[in-house]
Amino acid sequence: MEVAEAVLSRIGRLEPLLNAMVRIDAEGALRAARESENRWLAGRPLSSLDGVPATVKDLMDVAGLPTRRGSRVTDPRAVPNDSPAVAALKAAGCVIIGKTTTTEFGWKTPGDSPLSGTTRNPWHTGHTPGGSSCGAGAAAAAGYGPLHIGTDAGGSIRIPAAWCGVVGVKPSFGRVPQWPLGAFAHVAAAGPMTRTVADAALMLAAMARHDWRDPFALPDPPLGWLDALEGPVDGMRVALVRRLGFDPPADDSQWAAVERAAEALGEAGVIVEEADPAIPDARAVFVQVWTNALARLVASIPSDRRALIDPALASLAERAQPMTAGEYLSVQAAAIEIAHGLASFLRRFDAVLCPVVPQPPLPADQPLLRPEDDLWQRWAPWTFAFNLSRQPAVSVPVGLGPEGLPRAVQIAARLYEDATALRLARALEAALAPPTLAPL
Repeated sequence: MEVAEAVLSRIGRLEPLLNAMVRIDAEGALRAARESENRWLAGRPLSSLDGVPATVKDLMDVAGLPTRRGSRVTDPRAVPNDSPAVAALKAAGCVIIGKTTTTEFGWKTPGDSPLSGTTRNPWHTGHTPGGSSCGAGAAAAAGYGPLHIGTDAGGSIRIPAAWCGVVGVKPSFGRVPQWPLGAFAHVAAAGPMTRTVADAALMLAAMARHDWRDPFALPDPPLGWLDALEGPVDGMRVALVRRLGFDPPADDSQWAAVERAAEALGEAGVIVEEADPAIPDARAVFVQVWTNALARLVASIPSDRRALIDPALASLAERAQPMTAGEYLSVQAAAIEIAHGLASFLRRFDAVLCPVVPQPPLPADQPLLRPEDDLWQRWAPWTFAFNLSRQPAVSVPVGLGPEGLPRAVQIAARLYEDATALRLARALEAALAPPTLAPL
């Protein structure tokens, strides 16, 4: 009870500044906290996470609360059922504090939406926390409890994790079941956003439970699959990657973070070698996937309500070039070729080390002119390939830049080897001990 009350008090103090929450369920949280406290006092906790506060990105359903998806066109009524990841956290005894903000339907990186306005970065409120899991990233860095669910179809967990200085895990595709499925169902993942790798591993272990509702859901992983988080990493091989089928932009501070991480891993006994995978340029493929999925989503909104959506989203949908069936199959074939190329590359290495983002957090209120260019120039050039390949990738904070804004690196492991990515992330965290709580 004291923990839940402390988190709710902190949210109440900081929310006018950050705008990370779209809905706070104080009554439900305190009721769940009281039930958890009674279980602990009786010696019957549901799990080690029983009573731990958690938030849920507002693209996912929480029974008894509405799911607005950052949009004024969605149904304001409460939904009856929990999404699979939410149900799994509740089964572990987690206390759901409320729902965090998202960009409209999770479509972009700057952290604003027509429904909830602008979410701000706890490290500097003039900057965006990133998106689309903007509220989850800001909430994690601001100390709104330890556990936060985000979703990621092109970088939407890892980008705000990097810009907010917290840990963000995009698991292997299907590892965390999802329902209802969104516009990017064939590449999207749900995963943890936390202040430590250990918390992310505990949260992922709780959420990785097969759910019949998701046709892509993996079977339950074996018991103890993340127990080697603190295991040795000496002798593991990591590729420091500078190209992902093209030359993704990254400023000097991002490369400095990668090189610092490479040095820290080397000191821990990891064999780090510069190497680049031989994969196709994925920019055109991902832009086609992204724009056509969004155009289809906008087309599903009644025409008399489309004026309510983000004008930049409406404009992007109008510019999208419809694909023929043959073009769609060509895009799918290109995505498979990228996945095959990365799988072939990772036969030589245990993981990839590269930037997460091209630069430090962007200003919070910048207008969008050409988001299809921003996608691979300013937002997601380092992240979307790992959605197409469906492999696990973790954003790991490595410290602050000279202006006081976070820096991070990305570790991507072989498909289904989430435990490897987390073990390397933990080794890096232990070596660098970066600050993850913004000084608010």
